[in-house]
Amino acid sequence: MTCSHCNEPMDACACPRDASGEVLLAKDQPVRIRVEKRKKGKHVTVISGIDPVASDLATILKKLKNACAAGGTISDGAIEIQGDHADRVQKELDGLGFRSRIVR
Repeated sequence: MTCSHCNEPMDACACPRDASGEVLLAKDQPVRIRVEKRKKGKHVTVISGIDPVASDLATILKKLKNACAAGGTISDGAIEIQGDHADRVQKELDGLGFRSRIVR
């Protein structure tokens, strides 16, 4: 059998797949970016909508932390970056091929 997207044999295919085994590309994942205000007036940029099975959240987190020069973590399937970095995060995610939207 071959992959319908890349025409490689299934064992050699590197296409991102969701939990059901279907190909799920970055452009097909609607990503939402929002800024939350936490305790003591701290802001956190929360990125949700990225499929944790089809995407490598740890690698995306590392790229976003480097781009924003801030700390961050993965919590409940969402990426959290310390501070208000919505515009910078959207630019980075668009560069990675995701369709992202800032929700105010």
